[in-house]
Amino acid sequence: MSDQLLREIEPAVNPNVPELRPGDIVSVFLRIKEGNNERTQEFKGTVIRIRKGGVESNFTVRRIASNGIGVERTFMTRSPRLEKVVVHRHSVVRRSKLYYLRDRVGKKARLKQKFS
Repeated sequence: MSDQLLREIEPAVNPNVPELRPGDIVSVFLRIKEGNNERTQEFKGTVIRIRKGGVESNFTVRRIASNGIGVERTFMTRSPRLEKVVVHRHSVVRRSKLYYLRDRVGKKARLKQKFS
């Protein structure tokens, strides 16, 4: 009884989020509300972490902002605020959490492109 009730109130899977892997370079289009207006904001960067947990699954994207400052943002996979996620390219990585990219700058922070 309670399992059925939980399934009814949990958010639906967002069809605009494709299958992601660590090392993917993605653009995340997010709906942002400012006062009465709603607009779409793009956040482009590298997926450094994916947490799979059913309803609570999320992924973290890292990009380098102005003056070489790294910015990380975590997005809920099932969030209705995610308009779409576009995968630009896949990279060759050998681990699931790419936290070592936080310490790297410039050419050392690049990942090799995966050709399939």
